[in-house]
Amino acid sequence: MAKYKSYPEYKDSGVEWLREIPEHWKFSQVKYGYSITLGKMLQKEKNSYFDSFEPYLKAQNIQVSGLDLHTVDSMWFSREEKKKLLLEYNDILVSEGGDVGRSALWLGQMNQCYIQNAINRVRPQKNNSATFFQYWITFLKSTDFINIICNKATIAHYTVEKLASSPLLLPKKNEQQQIADFLDHEIAKIDTLIEKQQQLIELLKEKRQAVISHAVTKGLNPDVPMKASGVEWLGEIPEHWTISRFKFCTNRVVVGIAEAATHAYAENGIPIIRATNIKEDGLKTYELLFLKEKFANQNESKYLFSNDIVTVRTGYPGISAVVPNELNRSHCFTNLISTPLPDYNSQYLTEYLNSAMGKDFFALQGWGSAQRNISVPILQNFPISYPNKFEQNQITNFVKIKRSEYSLLIEKAEKSIRLMQERRTALISAAVTGKIDVRHWRAPNEHSQTIAESEAVV
Repeated sequence: MAKYKSYPEYKDSGVEWLREIPEHWKFSQVKYGYSITLGKMLQKEKNSYFDSFEPYLKAQNIQVSGLDLHTVDSMWFSREEKKKLLLEYNDILVSEGGDVGRSALWLGQMNQCYIQNAINRVRPQKNNSATFFQYWITFLKSTDFINIICNKATIAHYTVEKLASSPLLLPKKNEQQQIADFLDHEIAKIDTLIEKQQQLIELLKEKRQAVISHAVTKGLNPDVPMKASGVEWLGEIPEHWTISRFKFCTNRVVVGIAEAATHAYAENGIPIIRATNIKEDGLKTYELLFLKEKFANQNESKYLFSNDIVTVRTGYPGISAVVPNELNRSHCFTNLISTPLPDYNSQYLTEYLNSAMGKDFFALQGWGSAQRNISVPILQNFPISYPNKFEQNQITNFVKIKRSEYSLLIEKAEKSIRLMQERRTALISAAVTGKIDVRHWRAPNEHSQTIAESEAVV
């Protein structure tokens, strides 16, 4: 924040975590600057002839990125409730339950809408700024204040009383709006940069998938003669490759432990792999559960061994990973286990399952409405083509290098996003607590700014 000036004079706020505030600012509580109203309990049935069925918002509609109105439910409201709970332009919506303190501005996104009792509606009084308060509550949310008073160790509620008595710093109305305008401008620039990095990450992931998929399904030599596979899923393949089914590359494809196992969980013992541990870039060994050895041995035929392939069966079916040495003789819960034959590279087969072609195959062949599922026969009959093991090893080494290269680029972009998010939080905090003085800030002329940026590029 070095490029911004401080206020000329400060005073002690009397609050340790706020420390000093500008001399002319007022330290207050939310209830003295804004009115707060809690929404109503869910009413599924009509209680009166005059009740009407109206749209309402709940805590899930308030997201970090703003209001999510993709799903807006309706319930019954009386005439009095409609008058009391109708949202008006520039109301601030603050989550009372769930992720307490999350907030968003209501800017008239619908003709009329109301609120459920998981939301506190905060309405400016005495000419105070809605946007300033939105940034203020975002600042409070970034501190431990709300979590502490709501006791997040239990079921947290940011009640009207807790919100009303929450601290509030109040500059004069014009200064509030100046701070809000400054933050609107600066945060928009940061959010644009974050969005560009997020788009870059998606492009890198798509490119990584395309490069890896091409390598495992077409090989590394662009000049190799090709032939029609005769299988729609495979398309053309290198002329010297073999066309087959996954089951002919393995000596077993079975389902892991499918019975209830909670009674056999232990602090230590035999690791059990769940779908959440299975990722395209390998098995993740954090948050592993463990089974009692006696129960594990009762399911001896389900053991996983080093270089076996474990495949997600439900949810994101087909995602696969190779079992590393440290998980030799482990178990998996309701996932699919494959043991490749000696002539096949486990990692090559895994990359083939994870390829774009594999994803398309399992998406189409899977069954179930809420969650997609695949079975042993579906996996066994997965169409595959492959070269000899020497070339499989070459492809696997190439994929390992490419995956690492793209992972580093993605990690760099993710780090950039984290830094920008930290700057976003710090800028909001500095502005709404008076650590920086933006009273003389003016939004740069967009035309001049564009010219300056163009000249800088040249």
